[in-house]
Amino acid sequence: MAAYAKFFDPDGDRYGLPTWPFRMAPQEYATRRQLRALGLRPGGQPIAGQVLWRSRRRKTEAAYLFLIADAKPVRPMTPARWASVHGALRARRICRLCHTEREYEISRRLGACNICSPDDGYATAA
Repeated sequence: MAAYAKFFDPDGDRYGLPTWPFRMAPQEYATRRQLRALGLRPGGQPIAGQVLWRSRRRKTEAAYLFLIADAKPVRPMTPARWASVHGALRARRICRLCHTEREYEISRRLGACNICSPDDGYATAA
């Protein structure tokens, strides 16, 4: 219970932002993911608050909150944006050595397709 008292600062005196413990933020605030689930985006508004909690590693974690009332609708995907996404995904499938498009994404660690790569990524037992 001490963690709840430590992270409860709705006026923002201690942390500079209104702060609540995990799962205790008011209903008018939402994280980016929660806004996205509602079909909204922050829309350039400043961070309105935060949720703080202790992770299992004893590290303080934060999730920033935005006001739902000030959020804007998500921009729709236009044909040009879809083409851009498909082009970026296609570029991940083209080998840098043989310039062949593969049916899988090329490993960034190997830098080449499975055929061109001298290292298959697995250590062999001697």
